[in-house]
Amino acid sequence: MAILAKTVHCKTMTTMNVSLPEELKSFVDAEVDAGNYGSTSEYVRELIRRDHDRRQLRAALLEGARSPITADADATYFDSLRTHAEAEA
Repeated sequence: MAILAKTVHCKTMTTMNVSLPEELKSFVDAEVDAGNYGSTSEYVRELIRRDHDRRQLRAALLEGARSPITADADATYFDSLRTHAEAEA
C-alpha cells in the first residue's frame, strides 16, 4: 500500500493512550514494519482522518438527499456537473 506524504498543520499535539488486544496490536505493528506507516501513531491518525472524512462525506450525501430536486438528472445535467468539476480541478 503506497503512502502519500501529506502536510498537516497542527497547532498542538497531545497524547492519547489506546489499549488493543494483542491481535490488533500485532496487525498495527505489521503495518508499521512493512513500511506502510512511520509509526503506530501515524497509523492511528490516518484511521481517524479517514473516519472523519467518511463522516463528512456521509453528512454531505444525506444533506443532498434531503434537499429539494432542482433539475432533471439527464445527460445535460451530468455534463454540467463534469464541466463544473473540471473547472474546480
